Amino acid sequence: MQTTLKSAVSFTGVGLHSGRPVGVTVHPASAEYGIWFRRTDIHGADPMVAARWDAVEIAPLCTRLVNGSGVSVSTVEHLMAALSGCGIHNALIEIDGPEVPILDGSSAPFVEGFVNRGVRPLRAPIRAIRVLEPVEVRQDEAVARLDPADALEIDFSIEFAEAAIGAQSKRLHMANGAFVRELCDSRTFCRRADIDVMHANGLALGGSLENAVVVDGDTVLSPGGLRHDDEAVRHKMLDAVGDLALAGAPLLARYTGIRAGHALTNRLLRELFSRPQAYRMTLCDAATAARLPGIGVGRADLTGLAAAA
Repeated sequence: MQTTLKSAVSFTGVGLHSGRPVGVTVHPASAEYGIWFRRTDIHGADPMVAARWDAVEIAPLCTRLVNGSGVSVSTVEHLMAALSGCGIHNALIEIDGPEVPILDGSSAPFVEGFVNRGVRPLRAPIRAIRVLEPVEVRQDEAVARLDPADALEIDFSIEFAEAAIGAQSKRLHMANGAFVRELCDSRTFCRRADIDVMHANGLALGGSLENAVVVDGDTVLSPGGLRHDDEAVRHKMLDAVGDLALAGAPLLARYTGIRAGHALTNRLLRELFSRPQAYRMTLCDAATAARLPGIGVGRADLTGLAAAA
């Protein structure tokens, strides 16, 4: 069955790129509502922004959603990943600014809030998007691809010159709480050499060593070091889960990302939905629903995430 939260949960922090204080409250919603943002600071224009692939506007280093009135919400990927990874299909997200707070740089604070509030079933079946044939997009050395599969799988590879990151690859089946246990506490990362460039372009103004992993050559500058030896590729997988959640329904597919980012993953969804023969909407029976991300997630799955709180 479709789900929503048992009760509302709020988060406060600063936007990673804007540096502005912002508050978010995620409210329960009815079946078939989907995921919507509502800008509570907007008056005189449509404040509702759909969390959907066709509302994505290309933006540097984040995923930005925009409605027909030009009202936008940026850096939605970590929150969307948490909703998907906790199996939450319907929610209204009220936000009092243009960017979701970065919190600790991962999805873990959102996940903990959702799990502690609890998820309740709704009287409607889950619809999923079953990928029927391969779909791929490329840009230079980057690749994003969807292949048919019976459940969501994520296969990601990255390579950076910095020895603290280097070449990393990981593959996960996303059923049975895998997102919560394996990915949700992995933080966004950057190279020390990139920070001045980002600041000069008005980006990462809210970034710090407390909400991002910063590397310089073979050194991790962030206090406490890494949460996982391969935290960088795990975070890229987290981002992919959040960007794929904008499909509007769970995907039954294997996603392969090679040096892929937000824009390329959105291009992949646009390519998929431009090809009606490449996918089919399907009602999930009990066996299929049991393989979806977040089904059955509980407090026991939060074990080991204390460092992210």
